Amino acid sequence: MTTRPNESATQAEPAWLTIARGELGVREKPGAEHSARILEYHAATKLKATSDEVAWCSSFCNWVMQQAGIEGTGSAAARSWLSWGVELERPRVGCIVVLKRGDNPAQGHVALWLSGHEFNGYMRVLGGNQSGRVCVSRYLESRLISYRWPVGVP
Repeated sequence: MTTRPNESATQAEPAWLTIARGELGVREKPGAEHSARILEYHAATKLKATSDEVAWCSSFCNWVMQQAGIEGTGSAAARSWLSWGVELERPRVGCIVVLKRGDNPAQGHVALWLSGHEFNGYMRVLGGNQSGRVCVSRYLESRLISYRWPVGVP
């Protein structure tokens, strides 16, 4: 296995990533009951879903940005982030990562980038609706569509 230096080692953590880390462990509730916190994430979108069964990765990213005083997309669709902010050629710690999900070009996943290249083609991201909770997960770098960064934030 080839390893490369960890790009995140020299980058400062943006405020929204610190906020997101504070949400680690928030999870869906089984059955008819719904997580009040996930419903708060949904309230940050125009959809304003009332169930934690509705995909909530974009709702989580919108909520995190909102808490940091940054306007998100307002959409519950993961791929809405493709038109948000500016595209980065290389990832930065905390940047939005838009990923493919399946073969449907309308579907995707969105999360915050932590690091990459340590695990033979995988990146580590912090996101919501990953195994039904807010957690750090690994995704294949081949699923990457775009890295995004908020406009006007150095």
